[in-house]
Amino acid sequence: MAKNLTRFDPFSDIARFEPFHAMEDWLRDFNLRPALSDLTVEPRIRMDVEESDQAYTVKAEIPGVKKEDIQVEVDGNVVSISAELKREQDDKTGKTVRSERYYGAQRRSFTLPHDIDAAKVEAKYTEGILSLVLPKLEGKSSKQVTIN
Repeated sequence: MAKNLTRFDPFSDIARFEPFHAMEDWLRDFNLRPALSDLTVEPRIRMDVEESDQAYTVKAEIPGVKKEDIQVEVDGNVVSISAELKREQDDKTGKTVRSERYYGAQRRSFTLPHDIDAAKVEAKYTEGILSLVLPKLEGKSSKQVTIN
């Protein structure tokens, strides 16, 4: 009988902080799971932002996009990155069984503590990573950035 005892910890769910751990059970109870299974979630542009005394450095993951389809816009201290991944057309007559790759537009905007000198912004896109160097400025400026 001692082999079947389990320790009960009433705070284990709080300690793990899994507030939605029962979401699948809830969906199963209301039969919403089949209806929600075909919804696709737009991928977010993931990025790292570092700050130095002179500038901000941003590295954004945008895989599978051509650099011509990426736009960066700087307006004061607001930076906007948008990209469009276009679907490649196949001449195959076969039916697609499942498609998990995302095609469409992605957009991400963020605000920095200092205004950016839009005339000196550097942008480079290689191997799915967009690198931006955003020099700080005391005045106000606005410009669309050309990606190298």
